[in-house]
Amino acid sequence: MEAKIALKMQFSACIDTDKFARRPSVSLPFSQKLREQHGHPISCHFQPRRTSNWQKHVALEASGSYRNFPAPILESGSFPPSLDEALILKNKSQEILPYIDGRCIYLVGMMGSGKTTIGKILSEVLGYSFCDSDTLVELAVEGTSVAEIFNLYGEGFFRNKESETLQKLSLTHHMVVSTGGGAVIRPINWKYMAKGISVWLDVPLEALAQRISAVGTNSRPLLHHDSGDAYNRTLTRLSNLWKERGDAYANANARVSLEEIAAKLGHRDVTNLTPTVIAIEALLQIEAFLKGEDGMDIATL
Repeated sequence: MEAKIALKMQFSACIDTDKFARRPSVSLPFSQKLREQHGHPISCHFQPRRTSNWQKHVALEASGSYRNFPAPILESGSFPPSLDEALILKNKSQEILPYIDGRCIYLVGMMGSGKTTIGKILSEVLGYSFCDSDTLVELAVEGTSVAEIFNLYGEGFFRNKESETLQKLSLTHHMVVSTGGGAVIRPINWKYMAKGISVWLDVPLEALAQRISAVGTNSRPLLHHDSGDAYNRTLTRLSNLWKERGDAYANANARVSLEEIAAKLGHRDVTNLTPTVIAIEALLQIEAFLKGEDGMDIATL
């Protein structure tokens, strides 16, 4: 049965509106296959109303249609080849959106775990806004990069600014927030994130080291000064950071284990997982948290 989508919502984006690119209409990331199959273009219209340099409210209206597919998604061990990942993601997001009730979603995890990539996917499919807490810290220090902040002022200064940023974000709604890798080490930050839903992206250290060493460590102040082979030094430093932070990540409301996803889908390693598949698992884990939180009866697709 074909189901019609029509939603309208308002959310706050914690960005500097002077630097915000004005885009009156943005298309949601549905595949060309779906557009051709159903003949219903889906678009969003953003109507910004500026209230301050820190916050602006945006009205989002989206319309379109999709077909409901009965599928147990990841639980079955593999995706039926006929299903489109983007459609599964959209269906699941619409199913749990009312139960999220406007709360912010905070993504936590080690550096390089994909918080920004997954965060942007979740923000688009949920009709939320996205922000990176590190970027907001940089803006608060006159555009100074995180690496420069560490170099000029030290890690303690950065952590204080990070906590200030999370405190401000805790007052907002309809946001997906990518947090810094070390944000979890301060208990006060968990107090701020407790006003929303925290999701831990749990990625094997070897995969993280491979990702980070491939692109370089210049933007990673806690890794950049180590010497030796790029992969080995990155893995060693990540292992040390894990010892400091591993228990803290486990405080998150939901855990997305890339190893477990790969095992369900029959992949030998996590590098074969697409961001969309990881985002679907994030929604499933958020759903599991919501069910346990209030005993909610959320229907299964």
